[in-house]
Amino acid sequence: MRFPVVIHKDADSDYGVTVPDLPGCFSAGENMDEALTMAREAIETHIEGMLIDGEPIPSPKSIELYIDNPDYMGGVWAIVEVDISKLSGNTRRVNITLPERLLNMMDNYAAEQGESRSGLIARATMAFIAARSS
Repeated sequence: MRFPVVIHKDADSDYGVTVPDLPGCFSAGENMDEALTMAREAIETHIEGMLIDGEPIPSPKSIELYIDNPDYMGGVWAIVEVDISKLSGNTRRVNITLPERLLNMMDNYAAEQGESRSGLIARATMAFIAARSS
């Protein structure tokens, strides 16, 4: 999943990171690189908690939906990628049957996004459930 984040820097502070799609998910770092690395860890931890609590994971939205929000004015926007298929403990191998055309579409899309087939399936499933739960 690719989460938009907004980074703010005050004169006497570290770089602060806010994840608009995950209310309550914040992070910080001494420089931009560290701030983004720490943001990935914060997102993973936040999502892990949501999974443990059985909460649906919201689908990331476009930066354009947040850019005019006064809470985020003056910030720098970035994207943090998180592989949710690696979260929430153990993985389990499953055998599924899909039409070859769909499988090819999935593999091509996953490759374009820089993720695995399993990651795409996990992300799509969570997005589908989140959309139905809202």
